[in-house]
Amino acid sequence: MAENEQVVAEVASQEGENTSAPKSKRGNFSGKRKDDRRDRAPRKEASEFDKQVVSVRRVQKVVKGGRTLRFSALVVVGDRKGRVGIGIGKSKEVSAAIEKATTDARKNVVNIPIVNDTIPHNTIGKFSATSIIMLPAPEGTGVIAGGSTRAVIELAGIKNIVTKRHGSSNKMNCVKATMNGLLSLKTKEEIARRRGKAVEEI
Repeated sequence: MAENEQVVAEVASQEGENTSAPKSKRGNFSGKRKDDRRDRAPRKEASEFDKQVVSVRRVQKVVKGGRTLRFSALVVVGDRKGRVGIGIGKSKEVSAAIEKATTDARKNVVNIPIVNDTIPHNTIGKFSATSIIMLPAPEGTGVIAGGSTRAVIELAGIKNIVTKRHGSSNKMNCVKATMNGLLSLKTKEEIARRRGKAVEEI
């Protein structure tokens, strides 16, 4: 009898241990999820382009009910490897105008020929009353250009160049004149292919 009572006591003690400490299915629970999304930092979209805001202008339009105030932003984007684009955005808020201009600039990205970190030949870019003269320069010269022209040249990846502006100093005109000048650049290979000759013959 004593042995039976001892066995019953051991079984009861084991059942008590099992019921007193129920195991959690999730294991160690600290009260917070490991992948709590609220604790995560907001993700930033990796972009291959650098951007620079050239100008933000306040524009007023007189309508029947009064004046409407808006902002116009001019943005230049580029990868500093021969690709650059410009865009214009308008909105009632500055941040929204810049965002629109950036999106527009990414849609208008073009390729610019670059030879030894400079332009292949002399060129003149014109837009409206602005003319930009651009000359190739040897290594170590740097970018000799004004503010709005410099933004386009640096984001295009040109490291040595000499420029001179004639006419209007309007930032939008200067940026567009610079883009027109860069788009007119041709390499020796392109000219030879158009003429149907070898590069050595040019």
